[in-house]
Order: sequence, then structure tokens, then C-alpha cells
Amino acid sequence: MGLLISGFQLIFQPLTFMYIVGGTVLGTIFGALPGVSASMSVVLAMAFTYSMSPLVAIAFLVAVYCSAITGGGITAILFKIPGTPSNAPTTFDGYPMTLRGDSSKALGISLTTSAIGGTFAAISMLLLTPQLTNAALKFGSSELFAISFLGLSVLTALGGGDVIKTIISGLIGLWLATIGMDPLMGFARFTWGNSGLLSGIEMIPVMIGMFAITEVLDQTVSHTKIETDKTVNKVKTKLTSLKELWVMKWTIIRSALIGTGVGILPGAGATIASFLSYAIEVKSSKTPGKYGKGEPKGVAASETANNAATAGSMVPLLALGIPGGPAAAIMMSALVLKGVQMGPLLLKRQPEFLTSVFASMIVTNIIMVIVAIGVAKIFSKILATPYSILGTVIVLLAAIGSFAVFSSTSDIMLMVIAGVLGYVFHKLRFNPAALVLGLVLGEMVESNLRRAIMLANGNIVAVFTKPITAIVMIASIAMLVWPLIKSFIDKKKGTVSA
Repeated sequence: MGLLISGFQLIFQPLTFMYIVGGTVLGTIFGALPGVSASMSVVLAMAFTYSMSPLVAIAFLVAVYCSAITGGGITAILFKIPGTPSNAPTTFDGYPMTLRGDSSKALGISLTTSAIGGTFAAISMLLLTPQLTNAALKFGSSELFAISFLGLSVLTALGGGDVIKTIISGLIGLWLATIGMDPLMGFARFTWGNSGLLSGIEMIPVMIGMFAITEVLDQTVSHTKIETDKTVNKVKTKLTSLKELWVMKWTIIRSALIGTGVGILPGAGATIASFLSYAIEVKSSKTPGKYGKGEPKGVAASETANNAATAGSMVPLLALGIPGGPAAAIMMSALVLKGVQMGPLLLKRQPEFLTSVFASMIVTNIIMVIVAIGVAKIFSKILATPYSILGTVIVLLAAIGSFAVFSSTSDIMLMVIAGVLGYVFHKLRFNPAALVLGLVLGEMVESNLRRAIMLANGNIVAVFTKPITAIVMIASIAMLVWPLIKSFIDKKKGTVSA
């Protein structure tokens, strides 16, 4: 408590607090813009830190990082465009809620649970950093592969009705992730002599195309009407009530724990936490058929977990000097330039940095609710426009988001191709979300597995018999196989009854 109080004393200095508020506003806006990921938000915000002291700089960058994840949920819910990759599962239930006129409720759940998840994780990190650091040290390449594979086991929770087609979609995504330079050996794979493919298939344009462009094509053909009733213009009054939160309490608790745990693993990050939390929520539900059709708990699971993971990712950065994700790596470079030495001695030599990080996260998670309500109010007004205009705006936002990644027109072409492919997938009842998941996790799964086998001198058995790896792999396989077994059992019961 002494550390936490000292952290609050540091960040409530007038200048520091002003920068935290400014960082929260910037992060929320950046996160809500398609294609501007959390890591890109931190990069854009770094230009403001050059004249800041190290303490103020880290508080400012942490505010941008946390609020960007929350901002990404706004466009995920309203337009089915995930602002960041970790907001992709939010589209599964958030956008169907918008289609039926419940956008205000979905946004309220998103903002409230984001704040709860982020605050819970920040407090947990401050109290348990030494213990969690020791736990994270036990995770090597084989364990990180198992965690990544556990993320892939989410596939069966995204299947709707056809698990086989969902798994095939995921495998296509994994194959797309292998295009480009080999991560360990450095030779070209599946490039067919095209130098443009050497850098691989960029994830963000594919994700935007698969979600946003596919939806625009589907809406244009089917003329689905978005219910633009009173809820569209009352976002500011629709925060989640205590009664609604109580109904979702176990979802929030589970997701906060998952997000915190996954966040501390170096390289895992908010995307795995979000997908994994959503999958576990579907698996544990007594009514799994409601998910993907506008189930509020689906929004809560995704947004609680990805915000909890932001605090978790700071633990390996501060305690070990190992960035927990891309955004943390960017913050690390900014702090190193300012003379901050991260690692095991940070708590002893410069404890104010540790306490100010987690205190600023707690404050940011409160401020960003207020800021995000204003941003959501502005974006929600767009829903009242005719879809002939709205669809054009969505395509424009999608194109800007894709171009912003590397300022390349080829990424816009990739987005268009992904959108058309996603529409074909949708019509053939394959699963675009599963393809995106495979693409997101593919490089991590492959590199960690190959590295683990190399460290074990080619002994695959030794890789998979490590205690943590074995337990996680068994859980992953069980999650993947159970829907197939359940389907077989249900068919057999139906045959016997007939």
C-alpha cells in the first residue's frame, strides 16, 4: 500500500496528471481509428515525450497504450472494424448488438468492463510483481508455443455450426502466416519470386478486409437494416448498471484473470488474451448458441481480457527488461533513451517507475471511460446516415487504416482482396475470423515450436513432456476435439431416438 500511495502522489502532480489525461484522449482516438494499433499509437505518441522527464514520459505512454485498446472497441462494435487486433473478438457479439439497435448497451459494457479489467490487473501487478516475475521466468519456447496453440484452440468456439470448415479456415490462416522470410533460417517461402511478399502477409489489412469490407459487401447485397432508434443518440447515458455487471460477474472475473495471466507472458499479449477469454466463455456457457449473435457477455469477455493484458505486459518489461509485446518494446526503447535501467534491480534502485506505471494505469482506466463516451458519441452519430453513405465511409476508414500501417498502396489492394475472399468465405460458410486468428498466431506458433525443438537438439518428445507444456497442450487438444466428439454423440443419440 505504501508503494501504491507513493505512485499516486507522483502521478497526481499537476503536470503529470495533465499529460495522463492528454495521453488518454490521444490513445482513445488513435485506438478508434482503423489500422492504428496500440503499438502504432505508442509510436505516434513518442514524439511528445522528448521534452518530458522519464517519469512523466512513461506515465504518458502507458495512458496512450491502455486507452488505445479501449478505443479500438468503439469501431469494432459500431462498424465491425476492430481498432486493434485484440478487439477482433469484440466484433462477434458487439456488431450484432448494433444491428438490432443495442449499440449503446454494447458500448457501455465495453467501456465499463475495460475499466474493470485494466484496474484489476494494475492492482494485481503492483501487489504480485515479484511472484509473477518468477512464474514468467519458467516459460521458455516450448511453454510459449503451448500458450499460442491454446489460442488456436479458440477455433472451435468460432465455428457457429460447421467446425470442420472453421478449422480449415484457421489452417489457411496458418499457411498465410508462413509466406515471406523464414523467421529462423532467413530464406524465402511461398513468395513465387515476388519481392513484395518477402515481408509476409501484413495482418492489419487482412483483418480490416475480412471484417469491414466483407460486412459492407454483405450489407450491400442483403440490404440488412441497422436499427437506428433512440439508443444511437444516447450513448452517454448508457453505462452498464451494477445489476447488469452482477449478472456478468463470473465472466468479468474469469476474463480479468485470463488477461492478467496471459499478459505477463513475453510476446503473448492482448490479442491471445482476448481470443482465449472469448473461447473459454463460450465453452463454459450453458447457452453457447447465443454467442456470435449479440450476447453481451461476449463483449465483456473480450474487452475485460484485452485491457487486463495491458497491465500484465508491463511486468516482464519492468521486472525482467523483456517487453511483453510490441507496444511494451516501443516504450522500452523510449525509456532506455532516458536512462532508465529496467530489470530485477528496478524495484530497488528506481521503485518510483514501477509504482507510477501501475498508478497511472489505474487512473487512466477511470479517465478513459469518460473520454471514450465522448468519442463513441461522435462515432455513433454516423450510424444514423443511410447505408449508401455509411458503407462508403466504412470503406474509406478501412482504406486509410490499411494504408497507415506502412504507407503502402499494396496494403490497400491486400485489404480489398481479403474483403472479397472474406465475402466468398462467408457465402460458403467458411469462417473469416478463424482465418484471421490463424494469421495472427501463426508466426508465434511456428517460431516458438521450432526454437524449442532446436534447443532440445531435435528431441520432440522432450519438448512436449515438459510439465507446463504438457498440461496446456492437453487442455488445447481437449478444447479442439470436444466439439467434434459432442457433435458425434448428439448425432448418435438422434439416430437411436429415431
